[in-house]
Amino acid sequence: MTTTIPRPTRGEHEQPSPRTQLGSVQASLLVAEREITTQVRNKSFLISLAITVLITVVGILISGFIGGDEEPTTEVAVVAGADALDEEHSDAGLEIVAAPDQEAAEQLLRDGDVEAIITTDEESPVGLRVIGLDAMPTEVAQALSVSPSMEVLDPSAEGPLRFIIALLFGLVFMLLSIGSGMMIVQNTIQEKQSRIVEILLSSISSRSLLAGKIMGNSALALGQAVVIAAAAALALMVSGQQDLLDVLTVPMLWFVLFFLPGFVLVAAIFAASAALVSRQEDSGTVVTPAMMLVMMPYFVVVFFYDNPLVMTIASYIPFTAPVAMPLRMFFNEAAWFEPLLALAGLVLASLVLIMLAARIYSRSLLRTGQRVSLRTALGSGD
Repeated sequence: MTTTIPRPTRGEHEQPSPRTQLGSVQASLLVAEREITTQVRNKSFLISLAITVLITVVGILISGFIGGDEEPTTEVAVVAGADALDEEHSDAGLEIVAAPDQEAAEQLLRDGDVEAIITTDEESPVGLRVIGLDAMPTEVAQALSVSPSMEVLDPSAEGPLRFIIALLFGLVFMLLSIGSGMMIVQNTIQEKQSRIVEILLSSISSRSLLAGKIMGNSALALGQAVVIAAAAALALMVSGQQDLLDVLTVPMLWFVLFFLPGFVLVAAIFAASAALVSRQEDSGTVVTPAMMLVMMPYFVVVFFYDNPLVMTIASYIPFTAPVAMPLRMFFNEAAWFEPLLALAGLVLASLVLIMLAARIYSRSLLRTGQRVSLRTALGSGD
C-alpha cells in the first residue's frame, strides 16, 4: 500500500518569516546604544577622558595651593586699647595678643611669642607706640598706617580670573566637541567604506541612523562634561576654594545645559559632512569648516573675554552661546531672561540644522566614489 504525501500548492510554499521593521524611535535608540557601548569600550576614549580630568584637577589644585595661601600674620602684644586694635587692624596682617601690663608685654617679646609691642603714647600723633626687640618694627608700623579708600574705574574687568574662566569654558567645549565629532566622522566614513551602511539601511532609515549617532555621541559628550565638572568641583573643595565653587556652581550648571543643544548642533554638522565623502583621506576637506565652527567659541572668549559688546553678541549666536553666556553669568553681566532667550535660540537653531543635516545625510550616505558636493546633496531627489 502506498501512501500519497500531499504536495503544497504553488501558493502554499513555505515563506520566510517577515522581517520585523523597527520603529524610528526604537531604531534610533539601538544606534545610540551601539555608539555609546563602542566608545566606552574604546581604551583611547577612556584614556583621553582620564587625562582631561587629571589636567583639570591638577590645574585647580596648583592654582589653589599657590594663590590660596593666606597672607602671613604678625603677632603683636597690645598693652592698651586691645579691643579697638583688634577691630580695626585684624585684617591688616596683625594678630592681637592681649597683655595685662607693660612688663608682661615685654616678657612676651623677649620670649619670642610676639614680634612687637603696641602701647599708648600721648606724645605720638596717632596716640600709639610700637616697640621692637632688636630692630625697628617697620612692618607693624606700616600695618597700623591709615590707607586711603580705593576703587577701580571698570569693575567688570576682573583680569586674570576672567581670562582663566573664559579659557576653561572654551577649552572644555572645544575639546569635547572635536573629540566626539571626529568619532562621528570616522565611524560614518568607515561604514560607507566597508558597505556596512547598506546593511544598516536595509533595516532602519537613514534619518534614524543619523538621530541615533547624534543621540549616542551627545550623551557621551554630556557625560564627559558632567564628569569634568564634578572633578573640578571636588578639586575646588579639596584645595579650599569653597568661595569660588559657590560662585561657579550656577554658571557650570548653565554651561552643561547649554552644552547639550550646542553639541547636538555640532554633531549634526560633523555627521552631514562625513556623509559627503567615502574615504578617510578626503575627510579633511569637509571637516575643516565644522572644525572652524567648533573652535570659534574658544577664540572668541580668549580674545574678547573683556569686551562686553562682543560677549553680549556672542551669547546669542548659536555656535558661541554655550561658552559666552555662562561666562557672562559668572560675572553677573546677564539679566535673568537672557540665558533663557539664548537657550531657546540655540535649541531652535539645532532643530533647523538637524533637519538640514538629515537631508544631506540621507541623500549622500549611499553615494560612493568621488566626494558629493553640498549642492548635489541638497538638490538631488530621494
